[in-house]
Amino acid sequence: MSRRRQIYEGKAKILYEGPEPGTIIQYFKDDATAFNAEKTGTINGKGVINNRISEHVFTRLSHIGIPTHFIRRLNMREQLVRQVEIIPIEVVVRNVAAGSICKRLGLEEGEPLPYTLIEYYFKDDALGDPLIAEEHIACFNWASHEEMHDISSMAIRINDFMCGMFAGIDIRLVDFKLEFGRLYDGDYSRVILADEISPDGCRLWDMKSGEKLDKDRFRRDLGGEEEAYREVARRLGLLQDDDNGPGEVLDLSSHRSRLRGTPPTKK
Repeated sequence: MSRRRQIYEGKAKILYEGPEPGTIIQYFKDDATAFNAEKTGTINGKGVINNRISEHVFTRLSHIGIPTHFIRRLNMREQLVRQVEIIPIEVVVRNVAAGSICKRLGLEEGEPLPYTLIEYYFKDDALGDPLIAEEHIACFNWASHEEMHDISSMAIRINDFMCGMFAGIDIRLVDFKLEFGRLYDGDYSRVILADEISPDGCRLWDMKSGEKLDKDRFRRDLGGEEEAYREVARRLGLLQDDDNGPGEVLDLSSHRSRLRGTPPTKK
């Protein structure tokens, strides 16, 4: 296989030049970061699981008319995507109070929000991805009014669909991050969904136990990160019950005891 030209390496992915003009190969790493890369580590097999989950979610979103950069999955860790100009805004959709909003506003984690809240953050690791208002976006011309209308409309549609999709497998979609990009056709451009959707950028809680099935397990040193990611994939039908790798048992009971104050399940 010929050596590919690397375009960019981020915290969770590497981007390579694609086989055709206007395409990029997106490689999913096992690296895990938190708190703007102040905490780093590795979750074994995360890249493989995130590749499968993101493929699944993006494919299903395309079926309801959400335009995305996803073309196809190439192998266990790579997918082919359309090359876009990333809009420098992280869009966070919140259904339940968790994470930074609790710290900023003194909310109790797990408190349902009166209605879905959309927040915007400026994509700049050096600045800590600060919270911004739509007025900042307009003032600094990061996105046009029409683009922001498309972004907010798609974010609400994506949230509605994903809430139902995860509820169907007994998972509560607490919040999640989206990124969008401009796809150019000559002088014309349109906004499409980009990046990935996986447990790296979503807060996913088991509906019955409240157990966290996302990167908060890494952020908070809860353990069981790999098992949690695989559990999400298994419930989505992407892994079989016995597809847990050699000698691996999909069980978070020992970690669940930390969250719920109950002793681990005895085997």
